[in-house]
Amino acid sequence: MRIEEENIPEYLQSVIRTIPDFPKAGIQYKDITTLLADKKALKLTTLALSDPFISKHIDVVVGLESRGFLFGTNMAAVLDAAFVPVRKPGKLPAEVISESYELEYGTDNVEMHKDAIRSGAKVVIHDDLIATGGTAAAATKLVERLGGEVIGYSFIIELSYLHGREKLKKVPVESILTL
Repeated sequence: MRIEEENIPEYLQSVIRTIPDFPKAGIQYKDITTLLADKKALKLTTLALSDPFISKHIDVVVGLESRGFLFGTNMAAVLDAAFVPVRKPGKLPAEVISESYELEYGTDNVEMHKDAIRSGAKVVIHDDLIATGGTAAAATKLVERLGGEVIGYSFIIELSYLHGREKLKKVPVESILTL
């Protein structure tokens, strides 16, 4: 299957399930478990996410907890790169660095192993969805504190009405679906 043969956004949108009022009233949750259960969608998503970075000589794909792990590892394999998870506090076993970020009502934190990124590494930050951009922006700070260079962001779904890309460093923000 060649990536040019498919209308990938249209196909993926057809297999992603929307759950109204989850996890709370007013939220239209984008459930990618239906995408994961479709082997064609799984392959197309991996190819589409990786394609913009094929010629960029990526060293590390950073995946954001937890759905960013699902395709982040696939992307790392396609790009011949390492994979590094960014997790919620208390989930990583070795020494970590931490970054807080603003939520609608308060703050949250993410962590990365202190030895996860080597200085000068070219990094792509991946998650399944970008909403407000807070988690990706916090991950960017972690990567940069360790001396890595964020050269792009990768998302399956972008909720453009929340303007998340505005919080991100001025490097390419790639998303398959923009809603």
